[in-house]
Amino acid sequence: MQETVPTKEDRVVFAAVLAAGRSHRFGRSKQLENFEGKPLVRRAADLAHEVCGDRSVLVAGHESAAVAAAAGRAPRYLIVNDRYADGIGGSIALTAKILSHAADAVLFLFADQPLITAHHLQALIDTWSGADDEIMATAFAGTTGPPVLFPRGAFEALGELSGDEGAKSVLRDPRFDVRTVPFEDAAVDIDTPTDLEKLAD
Repeated sequence: MQETVPTKEDRVVFAAVLAAGRSHRFGRSKQLENFEGKPLVRRAADLAHEVCGDRSVLVAGHESAAVAAAAGRAPRYLIVNDRYADGIGGSIALTAKILSHAADAVLFLFADQPLITAHHLQALIDTWSGADDEIMATAFAGTTGPPVLFPRGAFEALGELSGDEGAKSVLRDPRFDVRTVPFEDAAVDIDTPTDLEKLAD
């Protein structure tokens, strides 16, 4: 009996908003700060819901109740990382482990990249071939980074992450084919109150 190979259209993609950090450089939870009349975490959650619908996830940690409230009703699922102080790698690892039973890929986006668009997120999903060893990342300012779509084949590697390096080690892993979609506005992220003020001007 011939095995049926899933087509790209059959692949299940979740979008996960990473918003668990303490925001040390900002001095307070930047996820709760407003940009153009909306909390940063709400903007990201709305984008996740726009591209993935009920397959949208909020990953909270520091001030998780406040962050979840600020995200509104957009995220379908909430993951709380109690060990958020250990770094963003732990949030990525926890998300990959929890979604491993349900997702063929996870598109990770950050609350502090306010210029990301739904069009770009959709482009990452649409450009992905559906292969389990193909990572779709964003190219900007001469580098490669988030938002990033990781296929199921990378979940085990993601599940081993810890610390503040995020998923850089997985992007450098020769087992995976990293493709990119350019989006220069991904270079804009909010680390300090000054960053937010400049963006608002």
